[in-house]
Amino acid sequence: MLNPQINDFMAKWDAEWSTLKPGATPQDRRAHFEVVAANMALTKPEDVDDSAEHWIDSDAGRVRVRVFRHNSGGVQDCLIYHHGGAFMQGSPETHADITNRIASWNKQTVVSVDYALCPEHPFPAAFEQARDVAKWCRANAETLGINPQRIVIGGDSAGGNLSAAVALAMRDFGFLGQLLIYPCTEFDLSRPSMIENAEAPLLQTRGMPGVNRMYVGGAENENLLTEDPRVAPYIADDHTGLAPAFIAVAENDPLRDSGVIYAEKLRDAGIPVVLDMGDGLIHGYLRSMEYCDDAVTKLRSMSTWLAAL
Repeated sequence: MLNPQINDFMAKWDAEWSTLKPGATPQDRRAHFEVVAANMALTKPEDVDDSAEHWIDSDAGRVRVRVFRHNSGGVQDCLIYHHGGAFMQGSPETHADITNRIASWNKQTVVSVDYALCPEHPFPAAFEQARDVAKWCRANAETLGINPQRIVIGGDSAGGNLSAAVALAMRDFGFLGQLLIYPCTEFDLSRPSMIENAEAPLLQTRGMPGVNRMYVGGAENENLLTEDPRVAPYIADDHTGLAPAFIAVAENDPLRDSGVIYAEKLRDAGIPVVLDMGDGLIHGYLRSMEYCDDAVTKLRSMSTWLAAL
């Protein structure tokens, strides 16, 4: 089943991407995505200030973060957000529709991470930067105006992978929660959803092997996809002690099962989990909020969960 409102979104999405030149490189796609996101951006909430940026020193090089802060002031809850984009594209700007609304609806601060992208910066660059940003947020909580004990980590797609991996590696950090939106938690292309949704809207299975190899730095490092929990958090031996999770998947998404099995693994480890199955929706459905009412409803549900933590 496909929510019919998704068709209107996909018509606009496909038209925007149709101008990408044949044989485009990852760098070409990256630049084009910035234009597409700008062309399709929603109106910014008036009660959010998104003008602040910081550059953070990391073991993997300096990383920029953009801060989306509700203008009510005071000490606020914090969500550290990692955008999607197959590890090779995307930015705080391409995902500002999401971060602005969470900041507005929850009267909180969202720190959006412009992490290093492949192929120029393969694993572990993005992981290390995401880890170091979390440490920086707590160390600089007073400057940011956030509660250092109320930090949630989250993101969508590739950003969901990074968020789950960092939450796993830093389980003693004390994250308040983890928001994982259609996340990639492992790389098994034989999952039923990979087969059922091989030609789904927006994301198809056929491009995944190349992207996965790119993320780990080439075919010679493909073993990391099945051996390193910093790459594939699902395969970790122990998931106890992690923060509560909201995991959102989409019915018509090749990555659907990757989120579902991670929710099951967390529950088996005694972690409270909310699993939203995203009936009728597709990978990347939060981009469709202008067209799809249910996409807005889903982001509202995620925001409500964040606030209830």
